[in-house]
Amino acid sequence: MESGKKMQENRKPGEAGETKAELGIYIHIPFCVRKCAYCDFLSTPASEAVWEQYVQALLSEIESKNAGKKDRIVTSIFFGGGTPSLLDVTQTERILSALRREFVLSPEAEITTEANPGTLDLEKLAAYRRMGFNRLSIGAQSFDDELLRTLGRIHTAADFRACYAWARQAGFKNINIDLMAALPGQTREGFCAALKEAVALAPEHLSVYSLIVEEGTPFYDRYEDDVLLREQGKLPVYLPDEEAERGMYADAEALLGAAGYGHYEISNYAKPGFVCRHNDNCWLRKEYVGFGIGAASLYEECRFTNHRNLERYVQGDFTPESREVLSLREQMEETMFLGLRRTTGVSAADFARTFGVDMREIYGRQLEKYEAEGLLMIRDGQVFLTERGRDLANYVMEGFLEE
Repeated sequence: MESGKKMQENRKPGEAGETKAELGIYIHIPFCVRKCAYCDFLSTPASEAVWEQYVQALLSEIESKNAGKKDRIVTSIFFGGGTPSLLDVTQTERILSALRREFVLSPEAEITTEANPGTLDLEKLAAYRRMGFNRLSIGAQSFDDELLRTLGRIHTAADFRACYAWARQAGFKNINIDLMAALPGQTREGFCAALKEAVALAPEHLSVYSLIVEEGTPFYDRYEDDVLLREQGKLPVYLPDEEAERGMYADAEALLGAAGYGHYEISNYAKPGFVCRHNDNCWLRKEYVGFGIGAASLYEECRFTNHRNLERYVQGDFTPESREVLSLREQMEETMFLGLRRTTGVSAADFARTFGVDMREIYGRQLEKYEAEGLLMIRDGQVFLTERGRDLANYVMEGFLEE
């Protein structure tokens, strides 16, 4: 659109007088012991021989795609999956060493790995710390063994507790715990008990996600009738209803807030100073590059995604599956619907500085509509979701997409 032409031109990062722009790196490790019943992520069981082939391919991709990246400074690295903690520590260290060799890392870079209980011991966690990991994200999901079996998890609550204790013993001072809400058969009381147990452990960060029954998963086949009955307005058979699910989120807000956790993003809570930098930078649309099958990147206002074929990847085919140069309008849209995930929302001043146009000139109708509906607030130059707006976040965010 015309107003987009007012966007200010900036010098390239790294030019004289310029601070290097931040860059995040995502490493996708697609392997798992077995697929969980609810999981629709790009993950699969595989042999150790395939793990090694994949690591070799990762190293090649990292070396082949570093052109121009040294004028950025890497402030976060995130190993996700799948289950990254399945890899042998020497394989993980080779990947991290390649990143250090090919990119400029900040001395204060946040380096995270996701990990699942049942794939960790004290020795592996201590090795992670020695090689430079300073943040650990543990997939607990629940502390109820029956629910863990229903989910198809490989660990028990006791396994998680041991893993958490080892992580502290190994020296991790920044730990996230993943918890799931609205699980089959889960009650508000049961979810509150899980929250209280998590708080008692005093992790620095908690991620709280609702179960989403995705097509193509065993859960979809198992609970399809529940979904259909809910869509027809009838009582669900087994899954918690919408009222119970909202109650769980209200309980999380109250319990975690009272324990000193700030609710900084729709699904994430952190103690002061422990916001997940990598994810927060993604919501702020800072640049990141992804390596591995299915990994996504945002670089120089281009979004590209690696293909998802493991066999092609280990043979050295790193061709992107998709590549899209974002228009100014698309950049604005992303700024709004990603930024609104954050509790502090979107800065009107930053929007104007980036795009050279007032936010109301582009989105005045939406701002007025959602503010009148009690879903948005505009205060001190920040546009953010209300508590009710967070409940209806998808509805609000869709309004900022071009029709």
